[in-house]
Amino acid sequence: PYGSPQQVPGTYQGAGNYGFQAQVMGFPGGYVVPPVQNQPTVDGTIWMPIPPSIPNCPPGLEYLTQIDHVLIHQQLELLEVVTDFEVSNKYELKNALGQRVYFAAEDTDCLTRNCCGPSRPFTMRIMDNLGREVITLHRPLRCSTGCWPCCLQELEVQAPPGTTVGYVLQNWHVCLPKFTIQDEKGMDILKITGPCFVSRCCEDINFEVLSMDETCAVGRISKQWTGFVQEMFTDTDNFGVSFPMDLDVKMKAVMIGACFLIVSLSF
Repeated sequence: PYGSPQQVPGTYQGAGNYGFQAQVMGFPGGYVVPPVQNQPTVDGTIWMPIPPSIPNCPPGLEYLTQIDHVLIHQQLELLEVVTDFEVSNKYELKNALGQRVYFAAEDTDCLTRNCCGPSRPFTMRIMDNLGREVITLHRPLRCSTGCWPCCLQELEVQAPPGTTVGYVLQNWHVCLPKFTIQDEKGMDILKITGPCFVSRCCEDINFEVLSMDETCAVGRISKQWTGFVQEMFTDTDNFGVSFPMDLDVKMKAVMIGACFLIVSLSF
């Protein structure tokens, strides 16, 4: 009942109908769509070829059935670099071939961005290469960032807009960033655990995605080191989201949402 059938023999069944295989995480992972000679371009940007429609798959999420990781590149805004004035964030989401899968844009007002900072509420709209809004992320205002076990952060993921497919909830912990991924019914599906320190020099920062009993590695959300100059003088970052190829597309979408919540809180 959860999207297109994607299970294969031997898949992990610890999360109900969400089948996935335990595997060693890393970047890059396997990719099932071969390179094409005449790749579609829009304004010079190479887009991932449009996949065919799949029964019971939310429109626009067909792309996620063909990939096992997404690279998220925040776009550099000159005004923000020069003036330190917080502007609306924009991101490119690419596959292993460097083809753009989605484009994401933050929908917030100027006052909210510059007054609330990392705690600000936002709506993130994620579009495919047809210009359709296929995923919408809603983060409400919460006054706490996890130091106290109240008003913890949460994110709702809709795909398509108006249809909830899952949630990302922040869990209180004395020193570690922890989150729970839920399905649309509020059932706990996966856990996310990050490092105690999210500021490191010259290395990636990894948040591990685990099964609920924390015995099976399911995926990874990584903040990638972009070099000393970019790290010091801009707030543009690169991120990676890795997941099993056969994970339900709705949970893949929620994991992408979890990445944006982690980005807004930690980086």
